[in-house]
Amino acid sequence: MKISQRAQQLQPSATMKVSAQAKKMIASGIDVINLGIGEPDFETPKNIEEAAINAIKAGKASFYTPAAGIPQLRTAVADRTASDYHLQGLTAQNVAITTGAKMALFSAFQTILDPGDEVLLPEPYWVSYSEQIKLAGGVPVAVPVGDSFKATPADLESKLTDKTVAFVLNSPENPTGVIYDQSDLTALNDWTKKHDIMVITDDIYGQLVYNGAGFTSIAQLSDHLDPRIIIISGGSKTYSMTGWRMGYVVADDQLISKISAFLSHATGNPTAVSQYALLEAFTGDQSQTEVMRKAFEDRLNTIYPLLNDIPGFKLQIKPQGAFYLFPDVSDALKLSGIATAGELVSRLLTEAHVALVDGSAFGVANHVRISYATDLESLKTAMARIKAFMVQFKN
Repeated sequence: MKISQRAQQLQPSATMKVSAQAKKMIASGIDVINLGIGEPDFETPKNIEEAAINAIKAGKASFYTPAAGIPQLRTAVADRTASDYHLQGLTAQNVAITTGAKMALFSAFQTILDPGDEVLLPEPYWVSYSEQIKLAGGVPVAVPVGDSFKATPADLESKLTDKTVAFVLNSPENPTGVIYDQSDLTALNDWTKKHDIMVITDDIYGQLVYNGAGFTSIAQLSDHLDPRIIIISGGSKTYSMTGWRMGYVVADDQLISKISAFLSHATGNPTAVSQYALLEAFTGDQSQTEVMRKAFEDRLNTIYPLLNDIPGFKLQIKPQGAFYLFPDVSDALKLSGIATAGELVSRLLTEAHVALVDGSAFGVANHVRISYATDLESLKTAMARIKAFMVQFKN
């Protein structure tokens, strides 16, 4: 049996792996609290579900659609992006609808990268960026950053070569929850313009910001979309639509035409019924999104001090967005005698029955990622379990 070199170099998704292990334990009757996956615990808002049902009943979900999505959804995404980002001139031709934001990213990398092209990834970075870049023949280049977890032009400059073609920006960031402010973005935008580098801005958590924090996209620094900038987003986080697999790319119309051509061979078209669901998400009642955002904010404010009370866990910067905590566990490893964060994660799963993700999956050692996209009581119980696990080493 032959397996391609491309496939052999791939690493499975660490978040999916942890979640699968947790679900297997839960199925066997073990009371595991799964804080390993970035999936909102809310059901998709009813108006979105009903729009999908109505589309099925009307016979709209039975047939192929255009490769980049139905025109009315592409228009709705263009209109919402233009309104939210204060951009002029966006039309349906600037939008491609994809089977999840993962496919939006994948199609963008497949469209802009040639073999050997390098893409700058500030650490920590979401687990799939590097693997998708490899699948496109590119080279992911990890960029160490300071304690703020935000890349600066100086950080990027240190990894710049004549093969650098793109930079991935994620704000609010997975896994840290930090947000780049306008001054941060202006400096990065100036640097990428100077070196003629494309920017893939993953804005999937843009509407999940807390405690008075604001979100600004690098795409907003001009009143027209810069041809170098590719916006990635979707319905999964804001509208709790992970299972519907709805993402999108907003970019220069020439690039979108090539992404559309790629999608016509990769997926044919996004799932028809999900497109009508996302259309309702963008054009219908928005009240439930604030209910969910506020719940995430309450969870963050409740468990942040509980986490910092756990021996050996240190989180100096309180997240401003997304729904993750990314504490440094270096002291926990010293206290417990456990060698790595990966081993700590494994023991917390098997002994404390709490599922977390090893920070090395995001490119940073001695950290763990904790998702607070679950109910508050489960989060409190999880923090208590982790604390009890660590307290035993103080005796």
